[in-house]
Amino acid sequence: MTDSGTGTGTALRVGLIGYGLAGSVFHAPLIAATPGLTLDTVVTSHPERRAQARTAFPGVRLAAAPEELWGRAGELDLVVIASPNKTHVPLAEAALTAGLAAVVDKPLAATAAEARELAALAARRGLLLSVFQNRRWDNDFLTLTRVIEDGELGDVQRFESRFERWRPQLKGGWRESGDPEEIGGLLYDLGSHVVDQALTLFGPAALVYAESEVRRPGAAADDDTFIALTHANGVRSHLYMSATAAQLGPRFRVLGSAAGFVTYGLDPQEAALRAGVRPGDGTGWGTEGESSWGRIGAGESPLTGGGRPVETVPGDYPAYYAAVERALRDGTGPPVTATEAAAALDVLEAARRSAREGVTVSL
Repeated sequence: MTDSGTGTGTALRVGLIGYGLAGSVFHAPLIAATPGLTLDTVVTSHPERRAQARTAFPGVRLAAAPEELWGRAGELDLVVIASPNKTHVPLAEAALTAGLAAVVDKPLAATAAEARELAALAARRGLLLSVFQNRRWDNDFLTLTRVIEDGELGDVQRFESRFERWRPQLKGGWRESGDPEEIGGLLYDLGSHVVDQALTLFGPAALVYAESEVRRPGAAADDDTFIALTHANGVRSHLYMSATAAQLGPRFRVLGSAAGFVTYGLDPQEAALRAGVRPGDGTGWGTEGESSWGRIGAGESPLTGGGRPVETVPGDYPAYYAAVERALRDGTGPPVTATEAAAALDVLEAARRSAREGVTVSL
């Protein structure tokens, strides 16, 4: 990383590896919208994606392979890895070895051991390494965090989190592959989000139990998975992720000694990004109408209007890259660390073993 890149008022130059869903919908728009960052290079060999990147970001440089970035590492300040899961570890290792700070899309690795090895490499090199756990900045998660911090629920006893979809037809591709090297399936996809959120709220897990199924005809990777965590502090988390949910449950249902909180539906930021809306467009980024607000109550059903509505805190995916930009300039810690990602991978590995062997796993 060159000294000129970190000067006050000088934009930090970002190389983005991968321009599929993650790269084009999430990372590129958020990087471009972050003051102090500039999208310098997009790495993709796919002709159509190269054309899309050039149209969306005029002036961006294009590269066909990640090795082109390592050859001019002095011209960049950060590499973002948004390529298929199986490439995350080797590309992060190559970036750090080349002297480049790195952001890696989730999951960081297939195993916690690999994640900790990357964390150690980043520490030895004195470089930032962060994992893109964007759903810490979902509007419902930010709202729930505030509700818990305000003590409105009393002592939280059970946390239910559902990331469910109705997708009975397979899409194909590596995400649905049964090849372990691809790191596909919902456990490592949506599970990376719901486990990270549970650990962020309630701390480390002591016990892990899981059920994982392959339900759709022709599917090879898990598409309906459940994880039960007992946290060290006694809170129990029940985490559901599914592509085969014909009826969707509440996104969050949190039960405490004084009250419960329930909210339905997904944060609107992903849908906005997919539709081409960008942060700063003046469209009320991350907000939702009152009909979508969660509700707090005791002994009442939110489905029949019980409890009181809680205004949703606006979602804020841009906060992630704003924090990365500050960390690069100030040398402060990243918004999500590789060590935190490793703790989540401990849980995912335990869940995979639990589902396979039918046992509860102690961490």
